Amino acid sequence: MPGPAQNDAGDAFEALADANRRAILNLVGAKRLSVQEIADAMPISRPAVSRHLRVLAGAGLVVEERQGTRHLFSLHAAGAQAVREYLERIWGDSAARFTIFAENTEDGR
Repeated sequence: MPGPAQNDAGDAFEALADANRRAILNLVGAKRLSVQEIADAMPISRPAVSRHLRVLAGAGLVVEERQGTRHLFSLHAAGAQAVREYLERIWGDSAARFTIFAENTEDGR
């Protein structure tokens, strides 16, 4: 089953590659925020924030909730969990092998 890192709607890893989008995720991970509130906390314009939010939403990493004329954004827990599960699947065995290697390697080698 493809996760957000593999779907056609948006590549989560491509979305996460941008520092501004990672900063936005940190902000909306703490609480729901409007586009203006996000823009006020960022060194980029409101239209740029909106573009980044579209990419993040397309990648399944944020969700939008409308409250009247306000659009509030928050971290999409299922999207973040899917990325985590993907990374654990990919690196899980490697991390276990590295741990075994490190535990069985003498100091000084």
